[in-house]
Amino acid sequence: MTPELPPRDIARALIMDAENRVLLIAYETARDIDPARPGMRQLWLLPGGGFEPGESAEDALRRELAEEVGLRDVEPGRVVAVREGPFTLFRNHYFGRERYFLVRANPADIDTSRLAETESNPVLDTRWFTLQALQMSDLAIEPRGLLEVMTLIIHRKLGPEPVDLSNPPQSMQGAV
Repeated sequence: MTPELPPRDIARALIMDAENRVLLIAYETARDIDPARPGMRQLWLLPGGGFEPGESAEDALRRELAEEVGLRDVEPGRVVAVREGPFTLFRNHYFGRERYFLVRANPADIDTSRLAETESNPVLDTRWFTLQALQMSDLAIEPRGLLEVMTLIIHRKLGPEPVDLSNPPQSMQGAV
């Protein structure tokens, strides 16, 4: 039986530029990501992080974006996806309750120079990706279903409710 994991509320930003590229951050995980890929410990995530006591999701997102990517005075867009589940790939394990906000930004406004010092897990890279590049890659990307959410946004077919990525169907599994 797995011990109960402490809950953690998390706000993340699906940052897209005018060309619909998304900003992802690569972290080194504490253990292999996939038994079929021994030694694979690089996981690409969206910017964001946990709430501080008393913070709203929007306030947490603003703080995280200022710390991680230098975006200040950001007005988060709508929540486009949610996910709940265990997070056990890094040193600190928890049961995450994530909200994914759409944020539009100019790449020239992004500054990741302080990113590594704000993170508890090693940062390996930051990069802008097109949807096509991600579809053709074998990168390990979280959340599963991110590419499908991007597709819905790009084609303006996202419904009024956030997409639930807690248990995505096989067609939404993504690269991980």
